[in-house]
Amino acid sequence: MANTDSVRIRVFSLNCWGIRVLSKQCGQRYTMIGDMLCKEEHDIVLLQEVWSEKDFLFLKKKLSCSHPHSSYFKSGVIGSGLALFSKHRIHDTFLYRFSLNGYPYMAHHGDWFGGKAVGMAVVNIRGLTAHVYVTHLHAEYCREKDSYLPHRVVQAWELQKFVRHTSVGADLVILGGDLNMHPQDLGTRLLRSYTGLRDSYVETEKFDGCEGGVTLIADNPFTNKKELIPFETGIRIDYILFKGSSKVDLHCDSMVTTKGSIPDHPFPYSDHEALTSELRLEQHAAQETRKDQHYDDKDTNAARVAELVDIVTEARTEVKVGLHCAERMRFTATRTGIMGLALLILELAIAAVPWLALGAEQPFPLTSFYLLAALCFAILLTTFMLYIFYTMELKSLQGAEDQMRLAVGSLQENLRGFPLAQPQDSQRKPPEGLSAVSAVEPEE
Repeated sequence: MANTDSVRIRVFSLNCWGIRVLSKQCGQRYTMIGDMLCKEEHDIVLLQEVWSEKDFLFLKKKLSCSHPHSSYFKSGVIGSGLALFSKHRIHDTFLYRFSLNGYPYMAHHGDWFGGKAVGMAVVNIRGLTAHVYVTHLHAEYCREKDSYLPHRVVQAWELQKFVRHTSVGADLVILGGDLNMHPQDLGTRLLRSYTGLRDSYVETEKFDGCEGGVTLIADNPFTNKKELIPFETGIRIDYILFKGSSKVDLHCDSMVTTKGSIPDHPFPYSDHEALTSELRLEQHAAQETRKDQHYDDKDTNAARVAELVDIVTEARTEVKVGLHCAERMRFTATRTGIMGLALLILELAIAAVPWLALGAEQPFPLTSFYLLAALCFAILLTTFMLYIFYTMELKSLQGAEDQMRLAVGSLQENLRGFPLAQPQDSQRKPPEGLSAVSAVEPEE
């Protein structure tokens, strides 16, 4: 393995807001982004909302010298919008699409059509295996009445499971993207607690950016000020998370965010602020590796597992709320479909009157008859499709709730056994790259 003394990794993340036609100055902003990335030469570039493949190909061509390795993650109707560029060789990629992602009839929000997902790339950095993740979760839209909260919680649940299960054996893990969650939101706590990922903003020794690390700010001319209510100064929903392993310690030396305006440019890169974290790698010396593989004291570990039990229980409660809403909506669709079917049967019965009673005239004009029949068929088709959609939503929510129930039971079992646990027991050692908290996670 290469000597990692003083090795530094610069990671960049940006929600590009790349909706052609709808996003302001989209083409000019991509040119600005490409010029900046060529100049800065980050090791890893994580982009979200690159909705057009043409824009990705434009960036790929522009960054061919500075970032020769890249991946564009395709998903959904218009794509996941996720793109990754790297100075270092990419050995493998994979995309996991979240099982829940909003509603197709909420076309003005558009999240369902985007196929929100998490993209993974296995990157070789100076002889070290890095698992790099880029993701974009469902937007919030209204914090006071967030109808998408159960979906976003399930997305966070699936995200942490995907990261945990795919990062085993990695020397370092990096995750960046627009999580659409505040730092203390349930989904953020679930993701960080389960995976052991650390927040660059919290961990950094030096920060230069907006106060509080906010990435959606009022000073940005592209920002919809209504989205910030009641957070007048802004909100922090974009993150760069990281963790090392038993072989490598990972530290965040500095973090920088843009502040709305860009020097010598008429407008910002996006409606979100760009993040750059400088991570420092420190390889364990051979004689220290075994010594550093130990557990914290039992009380600390017990407190961590107890906190995780509370978080998963809270997540399970939100999923149950989503289940109740989905069941209610499916019942409404079923009832409406039955009413449409009854209306169609009634119309057919009226249409049969002239044939049953010879000489009788049709009581309604044919045009009205055909329009009413078309309406009945439209109701039946729509309600049938909604019934299928809500059934699929129910299955996904039930699956997540079952997983959480098993997780809580397993965590509680581990918690009860903590006083008797022995840190030296080889069977209790966490796999490489996982924290002590992850070592007691449930078998699923």
